Amino acid sequence: MTDSFLGGAIVIAAWAISLFFFRFGKSTRDRLFGFFGLAFLLLGLERVCREFVPGILQPYVYLIRLAAFLLILFAIWDKNQKQKKTGAEAEKEKRR
Repeated sequence: MTDSFLGGAIVIAAWAISLFFFRFGKSTRDRLFGFFGLAFLLLGLERVCREFVPGILQPYVYLIRLAAFLLILFAIWDKNQKQKKTGAEAEKEKRR
């Protein structure tokens, strides 16, 4: 019973964090926050699935967590690619 209660608290926290990231991403128009919001939404979904999916399918639930972490890595990579492009463009402007 305690595990279910703590799991529910983690789900609510993850979804609240995702809403924060979505709102912040909307106000700044930065894709990084949208990706983070989606990742936390997936992490909350993974916790819900762990509670309701039968035991034999439990290992597949962790693929949702893997997708969330890969999404976070992609978001960081995407943000760094944008900064490299804008830095390279600024360098070209300086040379002109």
